[in-house]
Amino acid sequence: MTRSQSDPNTPSTAPTKLWGGRFEGNTDAFVEAFTASVTFDQRMFRQDIRGSVAHATMLMKVGVLSEVDHSAIVDGLADIEQTIAAGEFEWSVSREDVHMNIEAALIDRIGDAGKRLHTGRSRNDQVATDIRLYLRDACDEIAAEQKRLLRGLIQLAGEHTDTIMPGFTHLQTAQPVTFGHHVMAWFEMLLRDLERLQEVRTRVNRMPLGAAALAGTSYPIDRSITMELLEFDAVAENSLDAVSDRDFAIDFTAATAIALMHLSRIAEEMVLWMSAQFQFVDLPDAFCTGSSIMPQKKNPDVAELVRGKTGRANGNLIALLTLMKGQPLTYNKDNQEDKEPLFDSIDTWLHSVRAFADMLPATQVNKDAMRAAAVQGFSTATDLADWLVKQGMPFRDAHEVVGKAVKHGVDNALDLGDMSLETLQSFSDKIDASVFDVLSLEGSVNSRDHVGGTAPKQVALAVQNAGPRVSAIYPIVP
Repeated sequence: MTRSQSDPNTPSTAPTKLWGGRFEGNTDAFVEAFTASVTFDQRMFRQDIRGSVAHATMLMKVGVLSEVDHSAIVDGLADIEQTIAAGEFEWSVSREDVHMNIEAALIDRIGDAGKRLHTGRSRNDQVATDIRLYLRDACDEIAAEQKRLLRGLIQLAGEHTDTIMPGFTHLQTAQPVTFGHHVMAWFEMLLRDLERLQEVRTRVNRMPLGAAALAGTSYPIDRSITMELLEFDAVAENSLDAVSDRDFAIDFTAATAIALMHLSRIAEEMVLWMSAQFQFVDLPDAFCTGSSIMPQKKNPDVAELVRGKTGRANGNLIALLTLMKGQPLTYNKDNQEDKEPLFDSIDTWLHSVRAFADMLPATQVNKDAMRAAAVQGFSTATDLADWLVKQGMPFRDAHEVVGKAVKHGVDNALDLGDMSLETLQSFSDKIDASVFDVLSLEGSVNSRDHVGGTAPKQVALAVQNAGPRVSAIYPIVP
């Protein structure tokens, strides 16, 4: 059996190619399927049609296209868009991509007027424009979900400004903090991701259309018209660069990799904290699954899956960097490989942040377990050292004194706050009864009363200020 016979994507009667005038022989059926992108780039059909309508409108305004042809093109494209949206469009691998499929369908519908649509442009600037339009829309959709997650974190932090938990370094108990303060740390991470997304969108929103194949066009086009119709901020200033670089896609996949890294860190804490060893939180049942053989299990599958998807995001970034690194100017067929990693990064970020925006604000917090864990592990040791320094003891001496007190606590299963005054004074005669003010969990967190500190008052201020900060970034999305 030949490759063409065995290939399920091979059409039984291949239509004539729109670029076929140069060629006498037919494309090998396997090569035809191998080089086609329509199976994945058809998701850009709305953007492709929008770009074509704008291009046709510009051609009419500059006198290259008649009003009659323009009207037929616009109406024909609207009809095709409805057909695709209804799932009734017949995509053809032999037409290679979304652009040629739509143009061929337009010609079938309106005849010669459809053949005039491609005047003054190339698939090179057409696809570059489509991708930017698609990515711009995706950025806005992701930004909306990112903002929803950020506002959910603000709500969660506001409910726990004074809920005490252990803060960790090296996953060892370090100092007491409030859960609200911890949640606001997540907030800061994800707010920077939103800032990066806004910066990406700014660089995405430059229009390649008008660059044609690589050198521009001899037709009297007016790029400012299409720029305004397509709501771009500016035109790409160099035609060679406009059709050949995909750094804007790399920009987005880099931002995605960082955003997924942040979500993965949060997911890791959710997985740890939901375990029987921590019991800090309980995730809603809707975001967990059970075990096929262990009836007691409640597995944090959504958090684990987001943690795993970070690998996809990292891989997509490397794929695009590798794709571009060896390409001479200008356009090369290699660039067809830009879409699947880009689309996957879009889907990964959007779906992950959407899941977290639903899940995190609904998380149940076990205040008692958090407090009990904060009591253990000598989390107020630094407070005792700081107290001794304030009594005039050099810090290194205070550090040694507290280290001896902790050693005594380990040997006798006593926390610093549980030791008697006499026991504490055996380590330093500077210690008096007022030391217990800082050895309590409340005393410890309240003492960090400065901007960025964990004192409940400061956490409440951070929560109060957070909403306007979210609104100020990516303002085109509420």
